Amino acid sequence: MPATHEVFNQATPLGDYSAADDPALLEGLRREGAAWAEADVREIGDAAGSERVRAWGESANTYPPVLRTHDRYGHRVDEIDFQPAYHVLMDQAVEHGLHAAPWADEREGAHVARAAKFFLWSQAESGHGCPISMTYASVPALRHSPGLAEQYEPLLTARTYDFGLRPPLTKRGLIAGMSMTEKQGGSDVRANTTRAVPTSEGHYLLTGHKWFTSAPMSDVFLTLAQAPEGLTCFLVPRVLPDGSRNRLYIQRLKDKLGNKSNASGELEYDGAVAHMVGEPGRGVPTIIEMVNSTRLDCVIGSSAGMRAAVVHALNHAGSRSAFGKPLVEQPLMRNVLADLALESEAATALMTRLAGAVDRAVRGDEAEAAFRRLGVAVGKFWVTKRQPVHAAEALECLGGNGYVEESGMPRLFRDSPLNSIWEGSGNVAALDVLRAMAKSPESVEAFMGELNTAAGSDDHYDAALKRLGQALGDLDEVQYRARSVVELMALVLQASVLLRYAPTPVAEAFTASRLGGEWGHVFGTLPRGVDTGLILDRARPRG
Repeated sequence: MPATHEVFNQATPLGDYSAADDPALLEGLRREGAAWAEADVREIGDAAGSERVRAWGESANTYPPVLRTHDRYGHRVDEIDFQPAYHVLMDQAVEHGLHAAPWADEREGAHVARAAKFFLWSQAESGHGCPISMTYASVPALRHSPGLAEQYEPLLTARTYDFGLRPPLTKRGLIAGMSMTEKQGGSDVRANTTRAVPTSEGHYLLTGHKWFTSAPMSDVFLTLAQAPEGLTCFLVPRVLPDGSRNRLYIQRLKDKLGNKSNASGELEYDGAVAHMVGEPGRGVPTIIEMVNSTRLDCVIGSSAGMRAAVVHALNHAGSRSAFGKPLVEQPLMRNVLADLALESEAATALMTRLAGAVDRAVRGDEAEAAFRRLGVAVGKFWVTKRQPVHAAEALECLGGNGYVEESGMPRLFRDSPLNSIWEGSGNVAALDVLRAMAKSPESVEAFMGELNTAAGSDDHYDAALKRLGQALGDLDEVQYRARSVVELMALVLQASVLLRYAPTPVAEAFTASRLGGEWGHVFGTLPRGVDTGLILDRARPRG
């Protein structure tokens, strides 16, 4: 081999590392009442950081699911074939309780522990997290009908992944999907035209076309349809108790930008048997219970993507040299890396705080429930918006190497816009914050109470808190300004968590840059005096 092919000054492979070696995550886990789960969190972190699991994720995305509408005899089957690695990822996620398991766990912090594990496992592969998330989110919606919950909840929370088309109540575990979006309405679900006709047997028959159904291979779906009383929520099984297929047909799978391992499709209801969930005509308030939980997972998923991007960027910069120094020692690269790490840590800190609010809210804490209503909506808007620009900058840290598929960065980049679109894109999320404040003044009080706990600890923060108070009091053209208002709410909320719980150099770097005006419009514009060494040391996994 000619000497010109000698390989040197290339980054070493990431190899095996512990994804749970993340101070921001572990500090949040302990702070929010789930210290008892640390051993389990570290176990799944070891797996998520392994080359073996990353290879599963690569395979599941390289060979995406394929729709098989008919069998070889001509029977309609509507089966989806997955690359085997997808099922391995799903099996491990369910076994570790990343799905609905916390709803059957009475321990304080169960939802925080689940959030931490979901955060770690999503770093290895995010696509299969969609059905895992919806299964988690289906339980609070289903509880609006205690009879259905009694039948289905034990199977939704079971730690057994039982793939295949069989009657749901005969299986050892269930996966739930969501089927709401229609062509003419999109996020405006009240414009749905799917009809629900009651029968003498006590169920309904649904007829309509769902334009975007998440995880159409699921065992059951929560869906919206127009009943005689108005828009209503329904549970739709894929297989009926007698073993026959319900009359719902997968017309095609979507060819998406990213999220390739996960199937998304168009679903046709042609007199499909469905069971009403909640009260007739109250479909939106019923299914919003599911949406609120999946929005939390959008925050977790985007935080996970940012964390994975930082790990890859740090690995590259730590072992490649340019202009006489390792990249990580070049001042401007340190600024970029520290800025990326700071964004990631702020997202992780907020994610754990929101998970703690959810955990306490489901246990009856009314103040935390009020904070959750606003906090999750604000976090969903902002953290999911930050991931695409974060992924692009992290990819650029690897230069041309980051632009090739083998680096894993293109997949992170393609997946990055999803969480901002899912469960209400940017405008919907921002306007939902305004609606929440108008309908639930107690949520504003709880949100501001949260922010006031950090008042007086930082001049930049205090000035931003004052600006926020003025912004919330100004109702002139408030819908036009919604994104600006919610962005400020998110930044002040992240700063409040960091000021109370993160090391002082981390919090001060965040407030000086994000709140104090000492920051540009791109990553790598942190002000002078930031302790980049401490920030990068916290961000760098040890192994």
